Amino acid sequence: MIQRSKKTPATWTAIVLATFLLIGTAPLFAQRMPPDTAPEDLENGEYVWDSEAAPSGPLVVLVSVSEQFCYVYRNGILIAYCPVATGKPGHETPTGVFTILQKDKDHVSSIYKAKMPYTQRLTWSGICLHAGSIPGYPNSHGCVHLPLEFSHLLFEIEHLGGTVVIADDHSGPAEAAHPGMVLSGVHPENTPMAAPAGFHEYVWRPELSSEGPVSVLISGADRVAYVYRNGVEIGSARLHVDRPGSPLAEGVFTILEGHEDHDNPWVPGRPSPRWMAVWTDVPGDLDQTTDRLGQDSALNRVHMPLAFALQAYDVLGPGSTVIVTNHAAAPDVADAEDFVVMASQHPELEGSSG
Repeated sequence: MIQRSKKTPATWTAIVLATFLLIGTAPLFAQRMPPDTAPEDLENGEYVWDSEAAPSGPLVVLVSVSEQFCYVYRNGILIAYCPVATGKPGHETPTGVFTILQKDKDHVSSIYKAKMPYTQRLTWSGICLHAGSIPGYPNSHGCVHLPLEFSHLLFEIEHLGGTVVIADDHSGPAEAAHPGMVLSGVHPENTPMAAPAGFHEYVWRPELSSEGPVSVLISGADRVAYVYRNGVEIGSARLHVDRPGSPLAEGVFTILEGHEDHDNPWVPGRPSPRWMAVWTDVPGDLDQTTDRLGQDSALNRVHMPLAFALQAYDVLGPGSTVIVTNHAAAPDVADAEDFVVMASQHPELEGSSG
């Protein structure tokens, strides 16, 4: 004879409460939808993943806070997207340009002691991509919650150093064939304005970091280009900026696989890489079609010493990122709206928000 234990009302209440708490904090299991499903047709818990649309190439992840949506591009082609949940009021997710600093598929928050499956760390202060609940509104403590299966797929194909852009509004990337500010070897002596003092002076110390992802920060405020490898500054050079009183179009450029069918116009004898541009701020007086493709002088106003451009060219490759900002460089570069341009906090500050 099997005896069944009798549960009191208080016991049932405890069980129901525990079940509710468990479900409320568990990642949403997602349903994979056909590739032709439009983003606006997805419900919470649904996603599209079409990795065969671009089998190889560097990844760029875009998170739109206003849309509560994530878009994944590989080699400039949209391959995946899904609804997300970002930081709730008081714990807002910072907007900015980040790189994947660390990966842990079984991570547990050091602050909230909560499970964070498939964590990909964006800052050492605790902002991450990871699987989490997605109720249809911001509910995290600052991290970006993804559907469980989607976060697993992204974890498997994303690499350390991958680029993640978190913005208030989503603007689809454009392929930029001529991002002139990237490696412009045009000498300022040939422009209407005189070269700044020390223009041809630059620092190049690649031995400080021999391997790892490469990023370039172009600061309009500093008039300096900084080159980082694995987060370590390995070079810098003075810049010449045409019309210095006019702001630069700010954005993120990522080198794609392949080359253009013409020589590089700024580094003689070298092929021109393909670039993907994600704009974070374009001055209102610029044309939104031609300027966003990098064709007009707004993106060709920045010039660096040719010798420095040649050195930088040799360390850049698919997945390398160039960030353009009008603000000064700092350990955390941010504009007036707290859009972080480059985060380089020390691992000793490590934490996990969730």
